[in-house]
Amino acid sequence: MSVSLTFLGHSAFLIEHGPHAVVIDPFLTGNPVARHEPQQIKAGHVVLTHGHEDHFGDTLEIARANEATIYAAYEICNFCGEQGYEKCEPGNPGGRINTDFGFVAFTQAFHSSSYEGRYLGMPCGVIVRIGEKTIYHLGDTGLFGDLKLIGQLYRPDVSLVPVGDRFTMGPEHGTLAAEMIGAPVTVPMHYGTFPILTSDISAFRPTDIEVKPLQPGQRMEL
Repeated sequence: MSVSLTFLGHSAFLIEHGPHAVVIDPFLTGNPVARHEPQQIKAGHVVLTHGHEDHFGDTLEIARANEATIYAAYEICNFCGEQGYEKCEPGNPGGRINTDFGFVAFTQAFHSSSYEGRYLGMPCGVIVRIGEKTIYHLGDTGLFGDLKLIGQLYRPDVSLVPVGDRFTMGPEHGTLAAEMIGAPVTVPMHYGTFPILTSDISAFRPTDIEVKPLQPGQRMEL
């Protein structure tokens, strides 16, 4: 049984394998390129890279509707508890959380993390292991050398790389990131959603790695 990866727009993805579904950074409401409504997302697990509004998005609505477990930084889980949702599994970079589908692990990321001005812990990348496949979502990170080490540790099958520039890596830095990680397939994200982000990612051309740009709503099999 294959693992499917659906791009929901911006940095949001839905990963499905058999009875398991994981949604990452579910920013749908207010996302001008999204093709899904929050109520359409059926997932028992919500994973967050950091607290910014364009990543936290519809987390609580989706979690409540599905009685889902939220995996996020400790401070984000505290925030969710204050909003009346306590089914959370907190973590931090370097840690692994075992799940009924495999595991979620948090990695280092160079960015920031807040919600409406409130500090929400360290920003992260996330590793999702599901159906014998490993997916590395880099979050909103800038370029850093230990991406190579993360690739060596987890051997991801696919990397999800931000390339929109200004707040994350641009296409050129994203190219280096994908090459350092070494996943055979990479999917660009966090570009073109808003005018402030670049829409031209023609310079995202990692060597010997298949680049798979996805349109919002488009699915690929791993």
